[in-house]
Amino acid sequence: MLKYVNSGIVFQEIPDEVTLSINISNCPCRCPGCHSKYLWADTGEPLTTDVLDQFIRDYGTDITCVCFMGGDAEPEYVNELALYIHREHPRYKVAWYSGRIRIPSVVHKSDFDYIKVGPYIAHLGSLKERTTNQRLYKRTNEDDFIDITSRFWK
Repeated sequence: MLKYVNSGIVFQEIPDEVTLSINISNCPCRCPGCHSKYLWADTGEPLTTDVLDQFIRDYGTDITCVCFMGGDAEPEYVNELALYIHREHPRYKVAWYSGRIRIPSVVHKSDFDYIKVGPYIAHLGSLKERTTNQRLYKRTNEDDFIDITSRFWK
């Protein structure tokens, strides 16, 4: 079962969204230079649908998107949670920040509104750098994904 360590409202992870960011532990990627090494450990509280419901009750109309930050140890469960949000709380968009190069085949990309892929590689920089290997994709109305990474560049 996935566990989360903390959460918070963020404004820069997903362009044009007020996002509830949920930091998931037990990250298998362990990128050198990671800014969130505390998420490598298997720690925190279970991330369940009841927890998601409570977050949504707490934040209500203050948020427009829920973003799973990690979850690469159990991508199929991240997908289940995305489906749950879309089914039970359809007003919210769903995003996933994965440290993997590719989304695993057990994940249905169309169940997400945004997906970020790519491990952090220090010399290439984060999403803010034009040289980054990381990419953020947005689902279109036709269920295609477009690369919106350039929205982060100055």
